[in-house]
Amino acid sequence: MGFTVAGSRSSVEAAKKILNVLQSLGHEVLTSHLVSVDAWEADRRVAPQEIFARDMNWLAQCDLFIAEVTGSSFGLGFETGYLLGATAKKTILFFERDAKHRISLLITGNTHPNCSLMPYSRLEELDELVRSCVPRSGAPDRSVRT
Repeated sequence: MGFTVAGSRSSVEAAKKILNVLQSLGHEVLTSHLVSVDAWEADRRVAPQEIFARDMNWLAQCDLFIAEVTGSSFGLGFETGYLLGATAKKTILFFERDAKHRISLLITGNTHPNCSLMPYSRLEELDELVRSCVPRSGAPDRSVRT
């Protein structure tokens, strides 16, 4: 699951909700630690080259990329663009409907066939939205980059 560490963390509650639903569906979420309060500080203790290698490895491992992009960052844009341009992997991008005007038009205008945009108005909608677009995991090795 993608969630910004360096950008605005205004949507951390939404990311936590998405994370909980994915885990309840049996998915391994490779980046579950990114919703923790100290994620920014933890990443700053690691060399940028290590972060790049780690994140690219997660992208290679994931079966599906899910991101909460309301507080989008260059990293999420890079990851989404990389996956859509260099792989056949599916991406699902969640964002607050009221924040659409603040989000990059490259996100909100994305028409790539492997990208699904999932706007929401209230946190309470996320459970049903995630369940509607992500099937229950049938295999224990199914991993989701969030």
